[in-house]
Amino acid sequence: MADIVTVRRATQRDAGALIRGNLASREAHGAWVEPFTDRDGFDRWFAETRAGRKVALVAEAEGAIVGLVNLNDIVYGMFCSASLGYFAMAGFGGRGLMTRAVELAVAHAFNDLGLHRVESNIQPDNLRSRALVQRLGFRLEGYSPRYLRIAGIWRDHERWAKLADDDAAEGGMG
Repeated sequence: MADIVTVRRATQRDAGALIRGNLASREAHGAWVEPFTDRDGFDRWFAETRAGRKVALVAEAEGAIVGLVNLNDIVYGMFCSASLGYFAMAGFGGRGLMTRAVELAVAHAFNDLGLHRVESNIQPDNLRSRALVQRLGFRLEGYSPRYLRIAGIWRDHERWAKLADDDAAEGGMG
């Protein structure tokens, strides 16, 4: 039987567990992401969720935090779009947990937030992340040289996107 994965909005109470998880996952995250690893970093990250342009979702399974999914740079009006970021905590990758968590987050973006478009910018060598969005029906839209600065290096990214009307967005946050 598959593990039950849920996503919920991050809270201040998650600080300690998320910091510990990010510290333990630094090697696994490598050059893909640079998550916060101390309380000041958590506070800056969490403050962005209060500004209204970011929804931070904690993915849980097996009684533990297994990853994070962020809907960043949310824009309404004529655009109705967000940029998707996600990562698994060490020890939880490669088991489909984050595929389900991202699927729930995208359904939340479409069904609950009323967004039309979710895009994810992924480094071309991040094969696991590329495979995840492909499984969820994202399509490759383009290539952006030196798109994001991670670990002090401007890194190329591919732009993957999914639209609310690509297929029926199912799920929800449960």
